Amino acid sequence: MAGTPDAGSVGIVRTQNVRLFTAENPLVLERGGTLGPVDVAYETYGTLSPGADNAVFVCHALTGDAHAAGWHEGARRPGWWDNLIGPGKPLDTDRFFVISANLIGGCQGSTGPSSTNPATGQAYGLGFPVLMMRDLVAAHRALVAHLGITRLLAVLGGSLGGMQALQWALDHPLEVANALVIAASSRLTAQNIAFSAVARRAIMTDPHFEEGAYASAGVNPDTGLSIARMMAHITYLSEDALTEKFGRQPHPDAHEPGFGIDFAVESYLDHQGQAFLERFDALSYLYLTRVMDYFDPFTGADALAAVRACPVNWLVMSFASDWRFGTDHSRRIVRTLEHADQPVTFREIPSSWGHDSFLLEVEPYHATLRAFLGRALAEAAR
Repeated sequence: MAGTPDAGSVGIVRTQNVRLFTAENPLVLERGGTLGPVDVAYETYGTLSPGADNAVFVCHALTGDAHAAGWHEGARRPGWWDNLIGPGKPLDTDRFFVISANLIGGCQGSTGPSSTNPATGQAYGLGFPVLMMRDLVAAHRALVAHLGITRLLAVLGGSLGGMQALQWALDHPLEVANALVIAASSRLTAQNIAFSAVARRAIMTDPHFEEGAYASAGVNPDTGLSIARMMAHITYLSEDALTEKFGRQPHPDAHEPGFGIDFAVESYLDHQGQAFLERFDALSYLYLTRVMDYFDPFTGADALAAVRACPVNWLVMSFASDWRFGTDHSRRIVRTLEHADQPVTFREIPSSWGHDSFLLEVEPYHATLRAFLGRALAEAAR
């Protein structure tokens, strides 16, 4: 997408990269084993206050990256949450210091399965360790410490990003004053796991998958990855949104019924699948969807012990038309937190755009974020 920053943008930004763990001092993983070296790509917006008490960490969703706001120095593309972050926006960079980082396991600058395994000199491929949510959080906690911040004013995210925010605040409440969990889940349903299973199967049965060593073979499982993205994208939109946008509108090039692209919605999904190939890696898709499958932070007798001892201020939000992580998912989070005596604010936001609503400029959604974060900053200043 070409263009220039608008008046409310943070302007031209640069993605930075830092090595947070080494082979000698590796990241210890939840399931056992270690990972090192570990690099993390990140961006920051705004200015850290003298007391380092205005920092907000933004966690991205499944296929996001560190570029959340402004316009990228190289590609000149707007960040994925540019409508939310910037001067005068809900995450006002004249008031907040905002940090956005790429997940480990990803493919946009942080260490992941497409990174070089120092033991072999080749891409990790399927030799990369299976990660858990706590591993993602551990890498980002190390980044926050690297930046000289001991306590975040807030951590927030949507979808997988909301899951990270939930895990972070539950495990390390002394480090997080406020947690905003948006369009997320504390435990995937069988249906959600099934969607990801089919997506992974599409990728892994692509003839160019090469048992995960496709990079060494000089190929890419493009067909499987594009199908995975097409199917996932359907779940991110509501039926009303698809009907409003496309209905049963035929594709302009379709003249006779057949098995090509006969309808406008088919053309749209095909475009989404093809565009995805330019920016995402198939192995990262496998690994990060698996992280979501196994996420279940309320399991265990002591799961809420830390946050009971040090309560966090919570905002949990859902969207009325989201059927991927609908309001029932958010209500489960709210009930569990309330039973642990947590101060929780819950909002179901009216929107016709389904799960993708958390990425869009929906007025009551942005107004709620603005009010909650403004109050959090005011309370921190007391």
